[in-house]
Amino acid sequence: MRLDIRYVTRFAYGAPVVESQNELRAAPTSDAHQQVVHYRVTTTPATRIVSYTDYWGTRVDTFGVTGPHDELEVVASSTVETAARPGPSQDIPRAALDDVTWRDAHLEFLQRSPHVTWGPTVLDRAREVSVAGADGVRGLIEAVEAAVGALEYRRGRTTVGVDVDEVLTAGAGVCQDFAHLTIALLRVLGVPARYVSGYLYAADDATGQDVVGEEIDVETHAWVEAAVPGFGWWALDPTNRSTVGERHVTIGRGRDYDDVAPLRGVFNGAPDHELAVNVRMRRLAVTASGTPGAPGLFPAVDAASGLPRTPAGLPSVDG
Repeated sequence: MRLDIRYVTRFAYGAPVVESQNELRAAPTSDAHQQVVHYRVTTTPATRIVSYTDYWGTRVDTFGVTGPHDELEVVASSTVETAARPGPSQDIPRAALDDVTWRDAHLEFLQRSPHVTWGPTVLDRAREVSVAGADGVRGLIEAVEAAVGALEYRRGRTTVGVDVDEVLTAGAGVCQDFAHLTIALLRVLGVPARYVSGYLYAADDATGQDVVGEEIDVETHAWVEAAVPGFGWWALDPTNRSTVGERHVTIGRGRDYDDVAPLRGVFNGAPDHELAVNVRMRRLAVTASGTPGAPGLFPAVDAASGLPRTPAGLPSVDG
């Protein structure tokens, strides 16, 4: 699937500020299941943008505005091609999770992190899931996903910093809560898990319902990847228990939300300000030139820049 994405953030300050410094994480990744065709960032007031790849592999666009300004608009435009993301075809014994070398390689995704710090409530639920889950790793992960998926999707119930035990007790939350709780349960059970930030091309985050028409306004979405010995990272969407595939667009991965927050920064001026965010996605007609992952549809990624080697006839990556 080929998708156009336009991410717009607008700050309106209560009084002119004299300087702002910002970090933006809005660029889709390029990997075996997703390829960036075009990406560009513009700001108003205009300013120079410097980009780098952070520790977790996410592109970060940094920029500062030093002159007085009472508004700041950031627009990230991208075109991306996506494909299906297969899961593990065979289950393996849970004993594989105890391999010391494998655990050491995934240690950062087994430990507590700022938004994934569990207490007795999560520990008790993890014990229940462990008993209910099958003997294999895949069955255990599916049992966790089912337990979290039974919660109610409810907007306005939580904030970014809500504790995962509180989410479980309340029995409700939004996608980032479902992701953090899933990660907590998996880590308690010895399954490395990481947070994925991106977009879901769907009419409703809670159900994953497909879009009628071609264009829709969405919000940023969150899901989870669990590490499976002998397979790799398996993507799961506990919010709606839909298959993570061509309607999901990955931006970044990390331990939790803090590692992939879309935009953060500081400014010098009066504290009063208003923030408005809009994300619009559009499905484009595309004729595949090969099978997913094959040359011609998803070209190789250049090792030096981290950007795709653009095939003939397609625009380059900007920004």
